[in-house]
Amino acid sequence: MSTHSISNSTPEYAKEELYRRFSRQGLRRQRLRRWMRGLSWILVVQLLSGAKRAMDVLLAISGLVILSPLFIVGLALMASRVIALERRPRVGRWCQTFDEYRFALPQNTWGRLLRLIRFHRLPTLFNILKGDMSLIGPRPVSPGTLSPRERAVRKRYDVRPGLVCLWWIRRRANIDYGTEIEADGEYVETQSVLGDLGIALRAIPAILYGEGVATAPDLVTILNIPIDNVTMAEAIEIIMNLLDSQHGHQICFVNADCANIAYRDEEYLRILRHADYVFADGIGLKLAGKLLGQEIKQNVNGTDLFPRLCESLSGTGKKVFLLGARPGVAERVRHWIAEHAPGVHVVGTQHGYFSPEEEASIIDRIADSGADLLLVALGAPRQDKWIHRHLDETGVKVAMGVGGLFDFYSGRIPRAPLWMREMGLEWLYRFIQEPKRMWKRYFVGNAIFLFRVIKERFINSRM
Repeated sequence: MSTHSISNSTPEYAKEELYRRFSRQGLRRQRLRRWMRGLSWILVVQLLSGAKRAMDVLLAISGLVILSPLFIVGLALMASRVIALERRPRVGRWCQTFDEYRFALPQNTWGRLLRLIRFHRLPTLFNILKGDMSLIGPRPVSPGTLSPRERAVRKRYDVRPGLVCLWWIRRRANIDYGTEIEADGEYVETQSVLGDLGIALRAIPAILYGEGVATAPDLVTILNIPIDNVTMAEAIEIIMNLLDSQHGHQICFVNADCANIAYRDEEYLRILRHADYVFADGIGLKLAGKLLGQEIKQNVNGTDLFPRLCESLSGTGKKVFLLGARPGVAERVRHWIAEHAPGVHVVGTQHGYFSPEEEASIIDRIADSGADLLLVALGAPRQDKWIHRHLDETGVKVAMGVGGLFDFYSGRIPRAPLWMREMGLEWLYRFIQEPKRMWKRYFVGNAIFLFRVIKERFINSRM
């Protein structure tokens, strides 16, 4: 019987009784649907958890078999008291404590070499077999390090801690812009067996990049270019402070290709050396810093900085002008800003295909707009030379050369997926997109850049 069968002739008391009955039936159906959805979710979680656990056991056994010669070496070193087996208390799944097994290595050259190949983590495979840990998961922490009372922290304890974690990979790739808790929460929400396999594969190049750097010199020099060695958060703070200054400032981003250009272009090198700030962009600079013994803190590239800078600018009243790229591209970036950061005031756009005769009127437009921040996407070194020549005329407080940033945020060119950026392979994605234009820059240029860096290291070591 449906509500449509209640006619006008039905008595009022009967109508009320029927409505109550239908309401109770609808409520029961709603509860049943919620219960079924909850049961379905529990089954999915259990299935995924079972598949993940099966993969952990399989890979741990495989690792123990393949690495058995190293375990024999470890037992021999333990017998000779060169190393020892230590147990470190850790907080596991559901906040239960367990002992993580590790080899305690000596603090000498041999110990450092063994630590480099992760020899001390071999006994942790037994923790994976026992179910204390997983191959992939949040970093195991000591009791009292992170309070489970915080909701964001509690989420990480829904899964087993891992031998490899997402945060560890991002730190080594210098793209650890958020926090460890945020990375852990992202992993818990998106985890899957295929996702774990992907993280395991991304860990291979991460080992080669070395440890992430929490502290390093504030200024490093690579191929005679002074680099302001800052984190992404520090870079944004610098820009926001400069926007309140009384005169104009130039900020440059330098990657391996820029360094190659500056090596043969004295004017460009001079501009970089006299810019107010120069930020390290790309995995090439990280590797160069490592070779030169001057670690780079983070990959401060314009593409990752842009949305974070927009967030900081939102609601401040600071005005932005977009200059560069193909016709229509800067305008589409303006639409992206309006959608994602509506509190940012964009006062003008101009494509980069203008003639020398049009230049003076464009500079006047920028000055008349009252822009505080000017983003110039003309490609290196043209954009940096243009800013250097016309900074005072534009009247802006900060001008930055941002390369291909407009192409990415206009949607003209898709950016590399995050997993490729975590592996330091964004350059490979760009090559696949435009092989004819990029092959020389990446395959020839990167080799030349690394050769020059090694040469500089050799010269410095002889001085």
